[in-house]
Amino acid sequence: MAICNAMTVDVEDYFQVQAFAHCIDRGDWDTFPSRVERNTDRILDQFDGAGVKATFFTLGWVAQRFPALVRRIVAEGHELGSHGWDHTRVDAQSPAAFRADVRRTKSLLEDTGGVGVGGYRAATFSIGAANMWAFPVLREEGYTYSSSINPIRHDLYGIPDASRVPFRPVTDGVIEIPMTTVRLLGRNWPCSGGGYFRLLPTALYRTGLGWVNRRDRQPGIFYFHPWEVDPDQPRIPNAGWKSRLRHYTNLSRMAADLDRLLRDFPWDRMDRVYASVLADAVAA
Repeated sequence: MAICNAMTVDVEDYFQVQAFAHCIDRGDWDTFPSRVERNTDRILDQFDGAGVKATFFTLGWVAQRFPALVRRIVAEGHELGSHGWDHTRVDAQSPAAFRADVRRTKSLLEDTGGVGVGGYRAATFSIGAANMWAFPVLREEGYTYSSSINPIRHDLYGIPDASRVPFRPVTDGVIEIPMTTVRLLGRNWPCSGGGYFRLLPTALYRTGLGWVNRRDRQPGIFYFHPWEVDPDQPRIPNAGWKSRLRHYTNLSRMAADLDRLLRDFPWDRMDRVYASVLADAVAA
């Protein structure tokens, strides 16, 4: 029987990404034309056509402005998760500020969507060795799991020696479901979508996911953002070359590549793909 993988969407707008944090101030976000609602609606239509349910890790900032979008996500049977309030990196917050952030976001999402929120994904996978205190805070604030660690080497994030399968980083914290990697030549290679899915040949990702399913007998996680299916989004003129490369490369092919991925692999929500892991974690 084929292993079911977890499809996830990090719901944020094009001007909220880490790649543009150096040139766009959060205080100016409301001056940009928002495209997150229509792009997420497009993704919901795409998932509906493929018969796929997913987990939508949603910014509180987005939910506050587009409550109908949150209600549609829930009404169509998807899992609603937290992506924090305004995409502030966890490693840029104090424990008290982080607690306020995840509490505020969870409360708004639950009030808007009418369902419990158990999952959390940190902005830019920004939980690392220096801020493991985040996991107990999440548990104390009523979260069940995190999907915030990427076990790779990267200039913005990553714990290369972290577990590649679900684990509890600290005994009094939530379970962590790390992003998918392929173990090859003594190191972990990214295999969870995001910018790598657009920057590298799609066949490489498909091969890697198949490898994880067949050899490791583990589900994989795929993640992407609503702005990635929007090649006509406004360009940010003062972004650096690396930011432009990461953000704009191959946007025009993303929707079609996603269609093939939805067709060729089985997908479901995080909470259902990892149901047994989460049940054991709650019981512990």
